[in-house]
Amino acid sequence: MDFNSILQQAQMMKDNLGKLSEELDERTYTGNNGGKDGVTVVINGRYEVQSVTIGEDLCDKDNREMLQDMILLAFNQASDKAREDREKSLDEATGGLNIPGM
Repeated sequence: MDFNSILQQAQMMKDNLGKLSEELDERTYTGNNGGKDGVTVVINGRYEVQSVTIGEDLCDKDNREMLQDMILLAFNQASDKAREDREKSLDEATGGLNIPGM
Protein backbone atom coordinates (compact mmCIF):
# COMPACT_ATOMS: atom_id res chain seq x y z
CA MET A 1 0.00 0.00 0.00
CA ASP A 2 1.51 3.33 -0.99
CA PHE A 3 1.58 6.51 1.05
CA ASN A 4 -0.90 8.37 -1.21
CA SER A 5 -3.43 5.60 -0.76
CA ILE A 6 -3.07 5.83 3.01
CA LEU A 7 -3.55 9.60 2.89
CA GLN A 8 -6.66 9.22 0.72
CA GLN A 9 -8.14 6.69 3.14
CA ALA A 10 -7.36 8.96 6.09
CA GLN A 11 -9.07 11.89 4.33
CA MET A 12 -12.12 9.73 3.56
CA MET A 13 -12.32 8.66 7.21
CA LYS A 14 -12.05 12.27 8.33
CA ASP A 15 -14.84 13.30 5.94
CA ASN A 16 -17.05 10.42 7.07
CA LEU A 17 -16.48 11.23 10.73
CA GLY A 18 -17.30 14.88 10.07
CA LYS A 19 -20.60 13.87 8.47
CA LEU A 20 -21.36 11.51 11.33
CA SER A 21 -20.63 14.24 13.87
CA GLU A 22 -23.05 16.58 12.08
CA GLU A 23 -25.72 13.86 12.04
CA LEU A 24 -25.23 13.24 15.75
CA ASP A 25 -25.58 16.97 16.45
CA GLU A 26 -29.02 16.93 14.79
CA ARG A 27 -30.40 13.88 16.63
CA THR A 28 -32.77 14.44 19.54
CA TYR A 29 -32.79 12.70 22.90
CA THR A 30 -35.57 12.62 25.46
CA GLY A 31 -35.32 12.41 29.22
CA ASN A 32 -38.41 11.84 31.35
CA ASN A 33 -39.03 11.82 35.05
CA GLY A 34 -42.47 10.97 36.36
CA GLY A 35 -44.06 9.46 33.24
CA LYS A 36 -46.69 11.25 31.15
CA ASP A 37 -47.69 13.47 34.09
CA GLY A 38 -44.09 14.31 34.97
CA VAL A 39 -41.33 16.29 33.31
CA THR A 40 -39.96 15.63 29.82
CA VAL A 41 -36.85 17.32 28.44
CA VAL A 42 -35.76 17.02 24.79
CA ILE A 43 -32.21 17.99 23.80
CA ASN A 44 -30.23 17.78 20.57
CA GLY A 45 -26.85 16.15 20.06
CA ARG A 46 -25.12 19.40 20.99
CA TYR A 47 -26.75 19.11 24.45
CA GLU A 48 -28.99 22.12 23.76
CA VAL A 49 -32.45 21.97 25.32
CA GLN A 50 -35.11 21.87 22.61
CA SER A 51 -38.20 21.60 24.79
CA VAL A 52 -39.40 21.13 28.35
CA THR A 53 -42.86 19.71 29.08
CA ILE A 54 -44.30 19.85 32.59
CA GLY A 55 -47.30 17.79 33.65
CA GLU A 56 -50.31 19.86 34.64
CA ASP A 57 -50.43 18.58 38.22
CA LEU A 58 -46.86 19.69 38.87
CA CYS A 59 -47.51 23.38 38.33
CA ASP A 60 -48.72 23.84 41.91
CA LYS A 61 -46.64 26.19 44.08
CA ASP A 62 -46.15 23.46 46.66
CA ASN A 63 -44.42 21.27 44.09
CA ARG A 64 -41.77 23.80 43.05
CA GLU A 65 -38.74 22.08 44.60
CA MET A 66 -39.84 18.66 43.37
CA LEU A 67 -40.43 20.09 39.90
CA GLN A 68 -36.93 21.58 39.80
CA ASP A 69 -35.44 18.21 40.76
CA MET A 70 -37.51 16.42 38.11
CA ILE A 71 -36.35 18.84 35.39
CA LEU A 72 -32.75 18.31 36.44
CA LEU A 73 -33.12 14.52 36.37
CA ALA A 74 -34.90 14.53 32.99
CA PHE A 75 -32.22 16.79 31.47
CA ASN A 76 -29.42 14.60 32.81
CA GLN A 77 -31.14 11.49 31.44
CA ALA A 78 -31.42 13.04 27.97
CA SER A 79 -27.77 14.18 28.15
CA ASP A 80 -26.62 10.68 29.09
CA LYS A 81 -28.51 9.24 26.10
CA ALA A 82 -26.91 11.77 23.75
CA ARG A 83 -23.42 11.13 25.12
CA GLU A 84 -23.79 7.33 24.93
CA ASP A 85 -25.14 7.51 21.37
CA ARG A 86 -22.29 9.79 20.25
CA GLU A 87 -19.64 7.55 21.83
CA LYS A 88 -21.17 4.38 20.37
CA SER A 89 -21.59 5.85 16.88
CA LEU A 90 -18.09 7.29 16.72
CA ASP A 91 -16.58 4.11 18.16
CA GLU A 92 -18.34 2.04 15.48
CA ALA A 93 -17.21 4.46 12.76
CA THR A 94 -13.56 4.40 13.83
CA GLY A 95 -13.36 0.72 14.70
CA GLY A 96 -12.42 1.62 18.25
CA LEU A 97 -9.52 3.89 17.31
CA ASN A 98 -9.09 6.85 19.64
CA ILE A 99 -8.91 9.84 17.29
CA PRO A 100 -8.15 13.15 19.02
CA GLY A 101 -10.85 15.77 18.63
CA MET A 102 -13.62 13.24 17.93
